[in-house]
Amino acid sequence: MISSSRASVAGESRICPHCKETILKSSVACPVCQHVLRFAAVGAEPRSNPTTCPFLVEGAIDHPGDGEPAEYSILLEVHDETGKLISRKAIGVGVFHQPEKRIFSLRVEVSAPRASFDRTDRT
Repeated sequence: MISSSRASVAGESRICPHCKETILKSSVACPVCQHVLRFAAVGAEPRSNPTTCPFLVEGAIDHPGDGEPAEYSILLEVHDETGKLISRKAIGVGVFHQPEKRIFSLRVEVSAPRASFDRTDRT
């Protein structure tokens, strides 16, 4: 078995092999589907990567009340400190009927990058 390793750069991303979402390459577990992506060596202590949540917003919207189905789009924009747009994504769309409502939560989790390696095993 040949193994090649390359340290990742802080902020570098990859695709989760389970849910296909874009995640940080340094992630031990996918923050979306929660699948564990990296395993500690046999007998090694699992290393944690402390995460804080400096930003959390929760809110709800009620159906507008006219009886017809209401469609919604969830858009997320990230800007830098000068206001320049870094990223804009549609992260969900849907429909709801009267008297339904939808509850939304946005959280930003922050952690220091941890050393990670790409491992490609070939037999």
